[in-house]
Amino acid sequence: MMRNKKILPPKESKWRTTAVFFIAVIIGLGLFMARESKIVSYMSDDPQACVNCHVMTPVYNSWMHSSHREWAKCNDCHVPHDNVFNKYYFKAKDGLYHASVFTMRAEPDVIEMKEASQEVVQSNCIRCHVQQVTQVKYDGWIEGHQENRLGRQCWSCHKQVPHGKVHGLSTIKFNIAPIPTDREDELVIPEWMQEQIKE
Repeated sequence: MMRNKKILPPKESKWRTTAVFFIAVIIGLGLFMARESKIVSYMSDDPQACVNCHVMTPVYNSWMHSSHREWAKCNDCHVPHDNVFNKYYFKAKDGLYHASVFTMRAEPDVIEMKEASQEVVQSNCIRCHVQQVTQVKYDGWIEGHQENRLGRQCWSCHKQVPHGKVHGLSTIKFNIAPIPTDREDELVIPEWMQEQIKE
């Protein structure tokens, strides 16, 4: 009861009803935004959660057509794997940044990783491809690989892995989101075309 008195004005005050109303509005807006942004889906490792934001559709589509699709999902490359707390902290921090950029309509045409994300992706490349990085028998494949493989980022040479030639939002022709944007109970086919289909 002591906390209640600190948050809300006294019962006798004419502001108490207004305060309760605004608190309810803020909680309601928060719950509405959480539902609309599908916030719970970001807790999973499902790659389609990344496409909740349509800006990521070209990146998702290019990954879907890559060899990495069979072996690695978005979180396998883009979040740390040292412990579960760091994983979800990084996802939350990165997600809030992405959400704020998207909400402000400030997303760039070409999406580039920040320094923290580059470190995470680099360590995950090495984590999965540790044999290619450490075993002597792979040294002779490419001249200079041994000297350079730990001193620079993997994608400085492997530029098209796993996202192909994607450089911006407009680079993929016929870019279709994997999740329908229309609700299932709403038909997007005009009535006249439905009539033609029935006949």
